[in-house]
Amino acid sequence: MIWFTADLHLGHQSMAQKRGFRSLSAMEHTLVCHLNIRVAPTDTLYILGDFSYRCTTERAQQLRRQIVCRQIHLLPGNHDKDWGRPEVAGTFVVEPPILNLKAPDGRLLVLCHYPMLSWEGMRRGSIQLHGHIHSGLGQEAPGQSPSAQPSSAYNLRQRQQGILRYDVGVDANGYEPVSLDQVLSWFSGVDPQPFEP
Repeated sequence: MIWFTADLHLGHQSMAQKRGFRSLSAMEHTLVCHLNIRVAPTDTLYILGDFSYRCTTERAQQLRRQIVCRQIHLLPGNHDKDWGRPEVAGTFVVEPPILNLKAPDGRLLVLCHYPMLSWEGMRRGSIQLHGHIHSGLGQEAPGQSPSAQPSSAYNLRQRQQGILRYDVGVDANGYEPVSLDQVLSWFSGVDPQPFEP
């Protein structure tokens, strides 16, 4: 199975406070547990930027090792370290800033840390997945059931407007990753609206 997430901000004390966690370690524990509950060791996980922030490389590597998924692809975000350096090679499969994936049904997915105004195949039903904007931040208190807020108001608004763009960030999705099946189901039956500059 294929999964997506973004904006974990592991190591980021002020983000833990903004999210309402009692401590940085509580936020890190919650985010890693939510990944491990949903994403199997043999699955594939795409992190669309900002895995960690204000965190040593050694600590970030320790947190990565706590995630059971063996195949983690990282698209760089504005707070990511240079994971391509030889001393940290192998921590992630480091991808280019924009990556195109084909879903099993042939639909194109355009992945990037940043939301895009226009992307490849937009008029033909391609879906843009991103992070960065932290939509939904503060909508859910830690410990609240993620099903109570399955997706942010931003994601709902995009779908209602026929814009096939989805924030896969943890703040927009109850601190959980989003599966490819969830994304495709979310936009099922939605006709993409034409782009107007």
